Formats: sequence, structure tokens, C-alpha cells
Amino acid sequence: MRATWRWVHSDLRTHRGEALFAVLASAGVIASLLLAAALLGYAVSPWQRVFQQSQGSHVWLHGREGREGFDAAAVAPLAALDEVAAVSGPFRTAAATLETGGTRAGVVLRATGARPPDTARPLLTEGRWLTTDGPRDQVVLERTLARTLWAEPGETVTVTLTGRRGPTTRTLHVVGVAETAEPRYRAGQGDGVGWLLPETLDRLAPAATGQSVGLRLKHADDTDYTVQRAVTLLGAERIDQVTTWQRAKADLGGDDRLLGQIFAAFGLAALLAAAVAVAGAVRARIRGQAGDIAVLKAVGFTPGQVIRGFLLQHLGFAVAGAALGTAATLACGRWIPGRVGAAVALWPRLPGHRLAVTGVPVVAVLLIAAATALAAWRAGRVPPVPAARQAHPVARPLSALGRRALGRRLSPVLVLGWRSAFTAPGRARALGATARLALPIALMTVALVAWSTLGQFRTDPARVGRAAALTVRTAEPRPAAAAAAALEAVPGVADAVPGAEFPALVPGQTATITLRGLGTADDPYPHAIAEGRAPTGPDEAVAGQGLLDLLGVRVGEWVRMTVGGRPQILHLVGRSIEPDHGGRVVSTTLDTLRDGAPDLRPAFHALVLRPGADPRRTAAAVAAATGGDAEVRATADPAGGEDAPRGVLAALAAVLALIALVELLTLIGTGVRDRARDLLALRAIGLTPRQIGAVVVTAAALTALAAAVLGTALGAALGHRLVDAEAAATGLGAGVARLPDPLLLGALVLAATATGALAALAPAVRTARHRLADSPGETF
Repeated sequence: MRATWRWVHSDLRTHRGEALFAVLASAGVIASLLLAAALLGYAVSPWQRVFQQSQGSHVWLHGREGREGFDAAAVAPLAALDEVAAVSGPFRTAAATLETGGTRAGVVLRATGARPPDTARPLLTEGRWLTTDGPRDQVVLERTLARTLWAEPGETVTVTLTGRRGPTTRTLHVVGVAETAEPRYRAGQGDGVGWLLPETLDRLAPAATGQSVGLRLKHADDTDYTVQRAVTLLGAERIDQVTTWQRAKADLGGDDRLLGQIFAAFGLAALLAAAVAVAGAVRARIRGQAGDIAVLKAVGFTPGQVIRGFLLQHLGFAVAGAALGTAATLACGRWIPGRVGAAVALWPRLPGHRLAVTGVPVVAVLLIAAATALAAWRAGRVPPVPAARQAHPVARPLSALGRRALGRRLSPVLVLGWRSAFTAPGRARALGATARLALPIALMTVALVAWSTLGQFRTDPARVGRAAALTVRTAEPRPAAAAAAALEAVPGVADAVPGAEFPALVPGQTATITLRGLGTADDPYPHAIAEGRAPTGPDEAVAGQGLLDLLGVRVGEWVRMTVGGRPQILHLVGRSIEPDHGGRVVSTTLDTLRDGAPDLRPAFHALVLRPGADPRRTAAAVAAATGGDAEVRATADPAGGEDAPRGVLAALAAVLALIALVELLTLIGTGVRDRARDLLALRAIGLTPRQIGAVVVTAAALTALAAAVLGTALGAALGHRLVDAEAAATGLGAGVARLPDPLLLGALVLAATATGALAALAPAVRTARHRLADSPGETF
């Protein structure tokens, strides 16, 4: 064992550069994986991120309207509860309706100070917080509420409150938009939140107000018990509603299953790519020391000693690299600009942080150890000194095609670079190197596919089941033909499709689905059909993937459901992309629904806009054309209206690019070492140093080009299949995947090729300056 340690120490002193590269490569890969883990946690846990950043409340207690609600004195005992870590409020509240440009939304106005509360603090995303300066009546809107109203900082909204003396209407100035960990606004399901100063609420609702108080708990598992104790302390007669963090989390995170599954697959794939890259570096280093191994065995080292020596050495490199990468990520990651730094800064407060910080490096080190064990076992089989010259691979002769190319005066640099990249020293080894480099590039392409798919939710909503950008409802239904004609006369509106929606029970009454009637035979709705065709005849319908999975049926079959106690039998002629209700939606025409209910009138009109029409301006025009008695709502954005997932995908692509760079540097170093004798022979027969360097650069560029072409092709096919599979699993349905623009894929290929050429410049210069007899092992 002492001899093994002495050899390891001597080898480290002799090959300091290679040892440093191995440690830095491991550190870079571990840091990349940890950054990817932080980004995944940041992206797939939006509620957890907002909750931790805002010091959110686990429980919100909402008191009844009026002065009999609880006050600060009544709330004081709550802070003394053992389960309560902090109390937010109480805040005076008032229920109201906000309106702008014909769009109405319910809101709970909450009075707070010019300084945001420490607990349950709204996180500003746009604008500023409330101040006593500037406009008199200021309001900060919750983000989803602001998006529904198309309200931005600097604009105004009309607020209407119903008090004891009748409705009160005022104008509020929007000064900011904020995120909160409370349940978000959903039309017809829950009001949004607006924060304003106490004096503003006094002017709006001097008497009819309620109270709200938030409780941040020490342990989330104590929620139910704490609610019981809090209601007992305050009195059940004072409590109107209780909301908990479970509801808010389900409300905010319920639409992220598709993103969560895609990002989880990315995490596993990134770990595999990182392990392949580091294992390749380890194998390359061991293969480069084959001559030294032969000498060691000649002087008495046993195969077991050689294996133990390499295992100790490279496990030490892996552990040192893992420790360095982990320490650097935790200490300096928060200073990285953009979303990556924000994700690392928030990461310690997210669940699973400790498991990721310890598990990712440990799993990576184990994978590196497995690769090292295989390479060390091969090192133990290296023959002694008489076969030492086999340490350098035997060069393959120039192929007939290469000789023919040289005979036609094709550039020798290109011919010899092609030979170095794909045939020398071994075709199998060259193909394996290209495949290893293609793996992270393929994963980057998959990320681009996911990026393009998310982008179409905004750029091409009709393709993902959002052909109608606006929904119009009127208090007093008008004849369908007259209402549609009036709406279609509004500038920007291409079609006004009448519709109605009902809950329905599936056979056995074990689940509820949504039955929609959209359009008529003369005015059909443009469904996003992924399979089959759109409904055109009587009793024909299309269904979402979630409904097909729920009922276990396929396109072409008949389904039965119960609507308001009345049976409805429909023939499924197609599958549509349905982003609502988990895909548990069946859509038919109003004509079919009127067969069983002749008096059925449209409950709303879905407006399909002309290309380039602005939904906000069109909504205002619709409100003006209908005299203000119509409620205009924007169709919900299936992507949540956020760019965060796309930003995370961009950051993941950067992480994969770093892994690809590590693999590329390893391939270049290995190629130069394996072809050292060939390059010296080329110089001996007349090639200039510049041509020798050009051969090295050309070989690296061609290898990167081949890997980029292979990776983008496989990544595009894999990404398309993966996104569609995950969409089908979430109920949205396959058919939403979108390939990136060909110009973007071409730019990726060019970038990879250029990076390969640039990374080979330094080794090329060193090789060009190499003398013919620098070492006996290279000449004999």
C-alpha cells in the first residue's frame, strides 16, 4: 500500500495539469448539476417560491363585515399560540368590483400601511408600493387580477363598492403589481386582492368593512389544529371564511404538472450527461498513462495495486471536485446575474434543498467511481514494458477516398482533419467520442423544443386550444344572431361564436366533466383538432385527452353522460387540445344541445380576433359597443402568463452547454495526445507548423459539427415525443409540441462548431511548436 501511495503522489507531481483539469472538470459538472437542481426547484414550485420569499401565512382568517369583526386586541392571543411563528394583520378589508375597458373582476381591498408587512409581504413585480405622495387613491393589484384587467402601473381602474347607502364608485390609480402566496384570482371562483392605504379605504367604505389576519406557523403540519384553536379564540361567529396554504398551493401550482414532469426529466438527463462527460475525462486520462502503467508492472506492481492506485487517485479528484463545486455554488451562486442567482438565493428555503445538496454530489461521485473502476480494471490488464509501444494507438492507413481526395489537390488540412476526426486512431473510438458530445447537445435541443412549445401559448394560442382570445357575457341575453352581429361589427373581431357550458356526470356518477356547446352548423368553432375531425353533424363531439383517459374510450366511440338529470349521448369524432379542467372537456355544437333543450340560449360569446388585433383594445371597443352592460374577460393563458419557465429552460441550456464544453475539451486533449506521433510524422514529411495546427483545429471543428448535427436531429425528435407524451399525461393532449425555428437549430450547430474550433486553438499552437524528438516515447 505504501508503494501505491508513493506512486500516486509521484504521478500527481508529474501530471499536475491533468490532475487540475480533472478536479476542475468535476467541480464544473457538480456546480452545473446543483444550479440545475436550484432552477428546477425554482420553476416547478411557484407557490413555494413566492411563499418563502414573502414570508407567507399558512392560514388566513377572514372576519365578517361590520365593526363587530375582530380587531388588534382580539388577535393578540393568536401570537401566543405555540404553533404560531408570526401574525400578519389584522387588516381592514372590503369586497368590491374593479372594472377597466369593459372587463370586471371581483376584488378584496385590503388596507395596509406605506410599508409592506413583514409577514405575508406582497412581492412587487412591477411599479412601486403605496406612498402618501403622488395620486390620492392608490392601489397595488395582485398579479393575476392585474393581468385579467389588463391593468399596469400608471393606469386607472374603476372600483364599485356596495355599502349601506348604496353603491359607491371611485377611480383608483394603479401604482404597482405584486405576487402573493394566497389563492389567486379566478373568474367566478375567487376574488383577487388589492392593497391600498387605510385612509383610502376610509373614503371608499367608511363603515362596511371586514377583517383579515394571517398566521405563519412554525410547522405546516399543524395547520388544521391551529385553525381550530384560532377559531375558538376569536369566536366562530366572527369568522366568515378560512383559507389555508394547501388551497393556495393547489391553486397556484395546479397547472404546472406538465412543466414539473418535463423539468424532472431534464434533471435526470443532465445528471446522465454530466456523468458521461466526467467519466470520459477519467477514461481519457487513464488511457493516456498506458505507457507508465506498463513500466510500473515491469518493476513489480501487481494488477490489483494499479487498480487501487487509479481508484484512489480519481476518487480523490472526484471528491475534491464535488466539494469545490458544491462550495462554490452555495457561496457564489447567489451572485450570478438573472434568474440563476435568484434561484440559488431562494433555494435553501425550498423543500428538498438538503437532499439535493448532498444527493447530487454523492450520486455524481458514485457514477464517476463506477466509470473509474471500469477504466482502472482495463489499466490493470495493460501488458508490461515489451508491449509499451501499444500505449499509443496504432494509426489507420489513409483510406482510398482520402488518397483520391489528395490526388485531386483537395486541401491536405481538410483531408487529414477528417481522417483525425473520424478514422484515426480508431473508428469506434471516434464514433463514441462524437456520441458523448452529441448527448448534451441533444438535451439542449430538447430544451429548445420545450421553449418553442411554451412560446406558442402566446404567439399561436389557437394551436393549443385558445382560438378565442375574449369571452363576452351579458346580463340580459339577447337573440344569438343579433348579439353575434353586434360583436362581429366591433373592429378587430373576426368571429363571435355563441356558446354554453354545463357540468355533467359520467356513467356511474363517479366524476364530473364539462360539457360545452360551441358554435353551430353554420358558424362552427375553430377547435384545435389533434386527432380525427371537428363536429359537423348531429350528436357529434370532440373531447380532450383527460376525458378520453377518464372514460377509457377512443375517438370513434359513443359516450353517455348526465346533464341536469337529462341523459346526453354523443359520438366522439375527434380529439381536441383542451387546456381547461385537466382536459376533461367534451365539446359539441349548440344545435346538438338544443335537440334536448329547445329553449337553450347562448350563455356567452367566444370572440376570435383578427390577426394582429390587440385583445385589450378590442375588449374596450366591445364594452363601448355594448353600452357597458357586457362583461368582457380575457381567455386564461394556459402557460400562466409567465416567462419564468422559459427563463429556466434558457438557464438549463447554459448548464448543458457547460457540460458539453467539458466533454469537448476532453475530446480535444485526448485526440491530440492519441495522434501525437501522426502529427510529428506529418511534420517530418513536410507539413508546416501552421498546417499541423490547422489539422488539429479542423479535426475538432468536424467532430463538433458531426456531434451538433447528430445531437440536434436526435434532440428534435426526442423533444417532440417527450413534450407530447407529458402533455398527454397531464390531460392537455398530444399534439402541442412545436419544433424550434430551423434558423435557431442552425445557429446551435454553428455555435457548437465554432466553439470546437476555438477550444482547439491552444492545443493546436502547442502541437505546432512541438519538436520532432521531444520524448523518446513519441519517436520510438
